[in-house]
Amino acid sequence: MSYAGKNLRYLRKLKGWTQEEFAIKLNIKRSLIGAYEEERAEPKLEVLELICSQFNLSLDELLLEDLNASKGSSYIESRRKQKLSSNIAVVSFVPIKAVAGYLAGYADPDFIDELNTFTLPMLAPGQYRAFEIVGDSMLPTPSGSVIVGEKVESLDDLKNNNSYVVLSKSEGVVYKRIIKDKPTKYQLTLVSDNPVFEPYMVNQEDVLEIWKAVYILQKANTIQRWDVNQLAGMVTNLQEEVIGLKQKLA
Repeated sequence: MSYAGKNLRYLRKLKGWTQEEFAIKLNIKRSLIGAYEEERAEPKLEVLELICSQFNLSLDELLLEDLNASKGSSYIESRRKQKLSSNIAVVSFVPIKAVAGYLAGYADPDFIDELNTFTLPMLAPGQYRAFEIVGDSMLPTPSGSVIVGEKVESLDDLKNNNSYVVLSKSEGVVYKRIIKDKPTKYQLTLVSDNPVFEPYMVNQEDVLEIWKAVYILQKANTIQRWDVNQLAGMVTNLQEEVIGLKQKLA
């Protein structure tokens, strides 16, 4: 029995690499990594030799030993224990290329473990996730920014007019301000900071996750300059649009 596929998956996760990253290091297609790990195909000898060289293993060890079992416990289990026991907040990062899969895999521990992680020393212990955003709907926060969010456990914990990353069945992942209206207690109003974009509503039952924005990470020199008159105009337009939306629903 060959443990090649199982060991490839273990070694990749040991390094915290995605399948795409591992494929690049081995100079093969990402689909082949998936086929090897799922034991739908056997790695070629040159691939095995390259892995052995990278991880200082012999071919016998890679093919005939269960490296995961030899460590006493699985990598995923030890990683989760480390996260729980550590006082340092670990942030899982959802880049743009992973957003489409996140809607299906947000509650799958294996999918989350595939995501790259980082730490920020200023974060208190808790559950955090980071999302890369695109588009101009939240200007002056520029497209390409990374929103670090803290998990909101209950809709009752939402603060009116604060900014959140919202995962819903209908809209996927969006970064918006949330307005809670008593007349529409079964819906949430999502509002953009850019007044060009109109507010819209999502049903609370469609909401899968909400992350309160606690930090915004962005590239240097991407912040737009705004004068006081521009900001005042934006606030006024935003207020008028929210009032208009309420009147339509009345």
